[in-house]
Amino acid sequence: MKFHRNARMLGGILDAAPVASVFFLVVIFVMIGPLVYTPGIRVQLPIANDLPGTEKPAVTVAVDASNRLFFANQIISEAELKLRLAAAAANSREPLTLVVQADKSVTYDYLVQLTLLARDAGIRDALLATLPRLIAAPESGPSAKP
Repeated sequence: MKFHRNARMLGGILDAAPVASVFFLVVIFVMIGPLVYTPGIRVQLPIANDLPGTEKPAVTVAVDASNRLFFANQIISEAELKLRLAAAAANSREPLTLVVQADKSVTYDYLVQLTLLARDAGIRDALLATLPRLIAAPESGPSAKP
């Protein structure tokens, strides 16, 4: 038995209202997306070029603008940090380097205190993390120097 097909796929006029509403929803999601909270701490690192890094194993400590310490993605006290750094130094085969991700507004006194805390825990080397400076693109044209 043969059935007759009465309905055609997309045979009618395409209604613009559903398409426009979906388009506006996508635009709203794209605009609001960057405003969504992302976990972590905000640290504005200082900008510098050509600073040495390390090839040794490293442990990282972050310090925000209000001098709160963060280790392994958790806020931590100085006493607990000293214990954790000592445990990390004891479990490492090679000497560790402390990498300090400190906000621009952290005082020099506090950075010295943090490196002395690491030294007491058995970590002798410390480096300050920085952001690289953006380099402007070289000019091309008749005024450019050879």
